Amino acid sequence: MYCFTDTFTPADVGLKEENPIDDEGHGRVARCTQPITYLHIHECDGFTVQCLPFQAFYASFYRVHKMCIFCFPTSSVIPLHDHPEMTVFSKVLYGSLRVKSYDWIEPTCIRESTEPGCPQVRLARSVMDKVFTAPCRTSVLYPKSGGNLHCFTAVSPCAVLDVLAPPYREDLGRKCTYYIDYPFSTSGNGAQISNGKEEDYAWLAETETPADLYMQPGVYVGPPIQV
Repeated sequence: MYCFTDTFTPADVGLKEENPIDDEGHGRVARCTQPITYLHIHECDGFTVQCLPFQAFYASFYRVHKMCIFCFPTSSVIPLHDHPEMTVFSKVLYGSLRVKSYDWIEPTCIRESTEPGCPQVRLARSVMDKVFTAPCRTSVLYPKSGGNLHCFTAVSPCAVLDVLAPPYREDLGRKCTYYIDYPFSTSGNGAQISNGKEEDYAWLAETETPADLYMQPGVYVGPPIQV
């Protein structure tokens, strides 16, 4: 399915592609301590943005939505997290990004641990584990399909344009929850798999927001937004 954001380039949103060579001198440990930069572009509630190249894209929505960019240094990670009742369009603008994603199994399959201090886990099925390298198509996740729970890992310096419809809002039940994934074999006894192999499934356990999730705000310098 064609998506308008498929044609977006770094220049369309005021970015200049990072040079991977500039990133190599930092070393792996140093790179992992560099922050992910978050650029807020726009958030609106049921109206069309009068600004190209966003105009045609926003015209296709009539509900709250938010557009932002994440700029990753090499090896940085946004850990596994969900998007409750949300549709999200993600477009890699430059560089390479590994995306690992899951969807929950229906009906819900939950395992309570008999070990003290061990978390409850819920069964999910793997949707993808692949590297997106710009230029590439936009990926889309939906409330119950398409990899609603995902993890981003930067293979090289990269930037990702995200459109969230609707965005997170905790008071309306759209809270961002982080997870740890475990192989199916760790809690698989008695669980029924309707199709696929055990390797296609994992148990996910809720966890606190990771302490090492290091983000800093940046300034969006792309086309001005007028509403």
